[in-house]
Amino acid sequence: MIFYIYVLRSLKDNRRYVGMSKHPDKRLLEHNAGYTKSTKGYRPWILIYKEEFDTLQEARNREVFLKSGIGRAFLDRLHL
Repeated sequence: MIFYIYVLRSLKDNRRYVGMSKHPDKRLLEHNAGYTKSTKGYRPWILIYKEEFDTLQEARNREVFLKSGIGRAFLDRLHL
């Protein structure tokens, strides 16, 4: 099974959100519909980046990294 980490950008205030899903495009729709409490107030969102992984553990590890200070700096260097 394929897992994805994804990065969203808020068009409201330019903040980033990092998440994980098997279906990132569907998940984006859920974020924009207001189903996620932590992102509801910052809609609309656009998908700006995603990575694919073969295992859930690999995807979780990458998500944790991208949410860390070093991971945020990595996304900044990519201008994301």
